[in-house]
Amino acid sequence: MLELAARLERLLFEGPNLPGRTAWVPFWRLLRYPYAVLRDLWRGELNLRAMGLVYTTLLSIVPLLAFAFAIFKGVGIHRDLEPLIYEFFRPVGAKANELTARVMGFVENISSGVLGSLGLAFLLYTVVSMIQKIEESLNFVWRVERPRSFARRVSEYLSLMVVGPIVVVAGLGLTATAANSALMQNLSRIEPLGTLIGYSGTLVPYALVSAFFTFLYIFIPNTRVRFVPALVGGITAGILWVSVGAAFTIFVAYATRLELVYTSFAILITALIWIYVAWLVLLIGAQLSFYVQNPQYLRRGQREIRITGSLAEQLALNVMVLIGRSYRAGEPGWTTSRIATRLEVPSNVLAMVIRSLESAGLVVATEDERLIPGRDLSEIDLNQIVDAARRHHAGEPTLFVRGTPEAERLTTVIELALRERLEGRTLREVVEADSPA
Repeated sequence: MLELAARLERLLFEGPNLPGRTAWVPFWRLLRYPYAVLRDLWRGELNLRAMGLVYTTLLSIVPLLAFAFAIFKGVGIHRDLEPLIYEFFRPVGAKANELTARVMGFVENISSGVLGSLGLAFLLYTVVSMIQKIEESLNFVWRVERPRSFARRVSEYLSLMVVGPIVVVAGLGLTATAANSALMQNLSRIEPLGTLIGYSGTLVPYALVSAFFTFLYIFIPNTRVRFVPALVGGITAGILWVSVGAAFTIFVAYATRLELVYTSFAILITALIWIYVAWLVLLIGAQLSFYVQNPQYLRRGQREIRITGSLAEQLALNVMVLIGRSYRAGEPGWTTSRIATRLEVPSNVLAMVIRSLESAGLVVATEDERLIPGRDLSEIDLNQIVDAARRHHAGEPTLFVRGTPEAERLTTVIELALRERLEGRTLREVVEADSPA
């Protein structure tokens, strides 16, 4: 199997470059995207993330719906919550009504104050932790090492929980109103408009789910996601969601042996499988959107990237020059994701180097995650930057070598040559010499 995968990878990434195959180049390049996503699924990282989200969902779905119920009740649309829950569980088949009734019963118990203030606070914590878990999973897909700050989590998560349910219900309501309006009914009687309206009605679920996924791919990761890659991932995830949901419904209808084996637990098993599939679809779309925005990672995938000492020094010097130049010009500070885009390196690799610079006091992150110099540019020696870069694996076990005297002397010569070359040079000198002015 591994040999077959290696051959397929060489065919996709090296085959189009061979003479006489130029006509097939667009086709091979397009095939790289589904191959890369399927390869990541095969390796299991996305599957493990989806399994973790299933556990978080079990703890958080009821308090999340209770929070949404309270918001809906405040604006007078709380009765629209039950149809949304049913739509989510509809792929599980005939048991969807029972699952919806049970969840609604839990929600009503929470809303009536059964748990008390302490229990309600705990459930609110589980809601925030669920969104944080989703962010961690999408940050993993996007190679983002640094999560949102605590202040940003509180403000952005709460705004998502307040505005999100209202927007979803409003969108569904407007769609239903437009479909049942007198104008739409009259237009449906005119051909070929009637046929087109009929086809468009079948596409509405795909469009709504795709729009929802696209929003999540733009908003949740702690990095800048462009609209077009997010839209490609959102459309793919929307099509998969509806298609897999229909297939899952057929599977549940014919899997009568499941109830014979698990009896009353069959409904819970079925719900768990569907929740896992739903999260897996979300992560597949996110992975595709990442590759669309960063095609240079198609072949590398999710493999761990280890950087050499010289590359760490190069990254650290680049980071300090960019931050110093921006600070000197009075511009807004750089973020980790912006620097990663500028240098064309993964954010999680760059974050290790930036953490070492922060530990050395050379860089400080503001509340909005902007990076600024930790001290005056004239007080930041280039040797200090190099020393900090060499400690980018700080905290990990260190290997001590009992070397020979000859090798130790050579190492000392190399180290002294580097230090003498950088001796007395500061970041201010480099920034001013490198400035466009």
